Amino acid sequence: MEDREGFVSILGYKQYYRAVGPEDASATIVTLHGGPGSSHHYLLSLRDLTRWGYRVIFFDQLGCGSSEIPPTTDQFSLEHNVEETEAIRQELGRGKVHLIGSSYGGLLALAYAIKYQQHLRSLVTVGGLADVPFAAAEMDRLIDELPPEDAKAIRVHGDRGELQHPDYVRATQRFYHSYVCRLPTWPVELTRSLQLGDERPVYRYMNGPNEFTITGTIRDIDLRPQLATIRVPTLVLGGKYDEVTPAVADLIHAGIPGSRRVTFPESSHTPFWEERDAFMSTVASFLTGVDRGTDPGSTRT
Repeated sequence: MEDREGFVSILGYKQYYRAVGPEDASATIVTLHGGPGSSHHYLLSLRDLTRWGYRVIFFDQLGCGSSEIPPTTDQFSLEHNVEETEAIRQELGRGKVHLIGSSYGGLLALAYAIKYQQHLRSLVTVGGLADVPFAAAEMDRLIDELPPEDAKAIRVHGDRGELQHPDYVRATQRFYHSYVCRLPTWPVELTRSLQLGDERPVYRYMNGPNEFTITGTIRDIDLRPQLATIRVPTLVLGGKYDEVTPAVADLIHAGIPGSRRVTFPESSHTPFWEERDAFMSTVASFLTGVDRGTDPGSTRT
């Protein structure tokens, strides 16, 4: 099945999109990539969901991937990303959509649902977060679970601002291979997204220099007080070894009434690659249950 791709004018800027699946599908999935500042590429395994008859929309958020980079950083914010998502839904979504957000995309999906849940069939977060300070503290805790020499390198050189020191770089890679993707060979799509994130200004401005050093503009965001307002069917996913830890996912699950919670036991932050078949089956079962009106409600596994 061929991808259909192009650009749409969103809030005055050209944003890239890719659509996969039958044009006459009865339901559309909109996907939200993470970073903030990454690209849609690492989510492309979600094309698998077309096997269940879904149309899947990917897009690069403003300043990311192939989308236009604005002249200032004024539009690099969670609030602007919410409005981009709503504009994409209006342009490409054809009514109510299923929304799947990964990592920062999960935070964005929650923020979108808080404001625009009337346009959603369902909500899925994958390694998502609602309380950025809590998620950052959990990642800081994971550093101490690395081999002692790596934990020391991150602490010592991080405190000195020596982020290009060979020991710091080596330790950062150990963190990523432990808590971002545990596959021995990373998918080229994931590598591509990380490269694009490094080349664009969004990641450092909104997040910081790396995954576990959140010093950018999102560092104080906490959506927990508003989670209870979300009433659409919600599935909270994550890996056992996720950098956005199971405790973070549990917080989202506890905050959204009737949400479902599933943990993938062999995965970290990218279960849609690490346990691809199990992930797709889990998500497809949830989405089709919602569409048929047979979603079983709140469970924990």
